[in-house]
Amino acid sequence: MSASTQQLRWDLTQALKQRARDEGFSPVGLARLPGSHRLQLRTAALERWLEQNHQAGMGWMAAPRRRDASQLLDGVQSLLAVGLNYHVGTNQQPGSLKVARYGWGRDYHRVVEQRLKRVGRWLSEQRPDCRWRVCVDAAPLLDKAWAEEAGLGWIGKHSNVIHAEQGSWMVLGHLLTTEALEADEPARSLCGRCQACMDACPTDAIREPFVVDANRCLAYHTIENREPSLPPEIATALGPWVAGCDICQEVCPWNHRNLPSSDDPDLQPRPWLLNLRKSDLLNWDDASWDERLRGSALRRIKPWMWRRNAEAATPDSPTSL
Repeated sequence: MSASTQQLRWDLTQALKQRARDEGFSPVGLARLPGSHRLQLRTAALERWLEQNHQAGMGWMAAPRRRDASQLLDGVQSLLAVGLNYHVGTNQQPGSLKVARYGWGRDYHRVVEQRLKRVGRWLSEQRPDCRWRVCVDAAPLLDKAWAEEAGLGWIGKHSNVIHAEQGSWMVLGHLLTTEALEADEPARSLCGRCQACMDACPTDAIREPFVVDANRCLAYHTIENREPSLPPEIATALGPWVAGCDICQEVCPWNHRNLPSSDDPDLQPRPWLLNLRKSDLLNWDDASWDERLRGSALRRIKPWMWRRNAEAATPDSPTSL
């Protein structure tokens, strides 16, 4: 490769990353396919996780394409990984039922996809012959492993990606492209001997570092479990959580720093979510659900599931009823 070609590739790489930052993404990073040896280790870890049935009812996790990103776009050479910080400087009211922070604002799938598509269209203007594809977490991609490969942060023992300055309060997105771009260095793990997330999990769902058993996870059961009632051991441990669970992130030391608070309009919490009362949820009908959760990632939780979860939940304070 000539020096001029190398410089053009570098310039395009930097411009693409800046274009992603202009959409509100931070951090951003680049990886080249097929990835480093660590990507192979992450893929092997997925195989072991599936063999142990830790995916519970999430059969889509076994999709063969998840093991090979090259199957998602013919001729793919590079991958732009982005994070979107959803941490806001507010908390739910004492005595309210709890909802995972990622669901407080607009549906992050739509937000990330729409913004990355604008980045992709910009790339097409620079390189008309290139092709690209946007992936959010619903796509069959090892999104956390590729984020780590692109230098966004490391996968913590709770399985979330952690950034040294922004913590783990971020959703991920990826732009696969046939364009050859300059890769960043993969992130280095900084969890050390800490196991705060493992110790805090009320159901012992983190079976060993980096291995989360969905069969025991409160987030899985409140969002994905379609059974009429929750397993007794989950209902007993539910506490105030009715939609997801943030316990493992709340105790993470990397989230106890002076983290940046997002002022992105799409990520600001819906006020009713900050003061969610059990008595209200138990009386939810389909119309209430539709009105409150329009354009929300939490629409995945159907009205009867909200009532089921609320029935088992225990608010922080008995005065909240």
